[in-house]
Amino acid sequence: MIMWCAWPFLPALVLLSELSVVRVQTAPCQTCRKLTESFIKGLENTANKNFGGGNTAWEEEKLAKYARSETRLLEIVEAACEKTDFECNRLLEQIEDQVETWWFHRQQEAPDLFEWLCIEELRLCCPPGHFGPDCKECPSGPGGVCGGLGRCEGEGTRLGDGECVCDPGYSGHLCQSCADGYYREKSSNDSTGACAACYHSCKKCSGPQDYKCLDCKPGWILHDNKCVDIDECGTELARCPSNTYCHNTDGSYECRGCDQACVGCMGSGPARCKKCARGYRLKGAKCLDIDECSERAIACPGLNEACINEEGSFHCECADGFIRRDSICVENKPPADPEKGLFDDMTDDEVLVLQQMFFGVVICALATLAAKGDMVFTAIFIGGVAAMAGYWLTEKGDYMLDGFLKGR
Repeated sequence: MIMWCAWPFLPALVLLSELSVVRVQTAPCQTCRKLTESFIKGLENTANKNFGGGNTAWEEEKLAKYARSETRLLEIVEAACEKTDFECNRLLEQIEDQVETWWFHRQQEAPDLFEWLCIEELRLCCPPGHFGPDCKECPSGPGGVCGGLGRCEGEGTRLGDGECVCDPGYSGHLCQSCADGYYREKSSNDSTGACAACYHSCKKCSGPQDYKCLDCKPGWILHDNKCVDIDECGTELARCPSNTYCHNTDGSYECRGCDQACVGCMGSGPARCKKCARGYRLKGAKCLDIDECSERAIACPGLNEACINEEGSFHCECADGFIRRDSICVENKPPADPEKGLFDDMTDDEVLVLQQMFFGVVICALATLAAKGDMVFTAIFIGGVAAMAGYWLTEKGDYMLDGFLKGR
């Protein structure tokens, strides 16, 4: 019944199985190697696991059963990959069946887990000295793979082309020749001497000294067995873009930018200009900055503007105490305080004078009304005059009158 229920999903299961195989085949050999090394380490860590029962015979029996148990396998597998190692965990999930097969059935006949799993079963790796999809043999010589003086490209994996990548100083199919810039040292016995470095300017040489050059590297020319630097800047070999100049270096040259005072130059600094840039003037042998602020009558025509000179130019800024608003320099006044009262900025004397002026206006108005014969306003007017006279007779009145007469 279970098989019949699973039948409609069989094509999907087959497809998933094929996709799993593809993913395993593309997994790198290094991941498989790392996984098997971790697995072997887990075997070593669990080899002497102690049950602590106190009965030696009982322990030996239990340990024998534990050695090939599923419990031990689970402990090893759980510790085989770090939680953050995505590639290792993905590969381990895909090859659970192969790991169980080796654990329960193949350990005795295939004790090397890496060889059985990564090379034979999953075909992710190759044996040492082999490379590529078919694990072809790497080029070998008297000293081993690549003559013992290089490495085989893709060795141990299903990748690479098997060509020898030689160690520094060596070249050739099996890395048996000395590379450019190296020479063969003489050996005290019949063995082949090692390759040693020539003088830095030599491409081929018979020894390490500068006078033992046989051929030179680019940028140098051979003269009396010495490689002499070619001054490209003194020849037509140098090609530098506009507004740069040629600077000779050992075996080459470089193009460096002209000084900002120059338009085209023959070297470094304002004294090597072909022509002065805008904002500069030739004085003696140098292109020097023009001080537009001192030479122009009105460099900054705007109101309340100040001229600021700078290298090769100048700019206009608002004078001290002014700020630019809508391209005009206006006085930089602090914004009005909305919570400030009308009389907050007035002195006490100013407030007293203002009060007296207001009181005088009121007296005048009452006097006008009293003159019309209104008895009520006449009485108010006489009281106001009396109060006014009393105030002016006090010391404060004298002080205010004196201050007012002095313009305070």
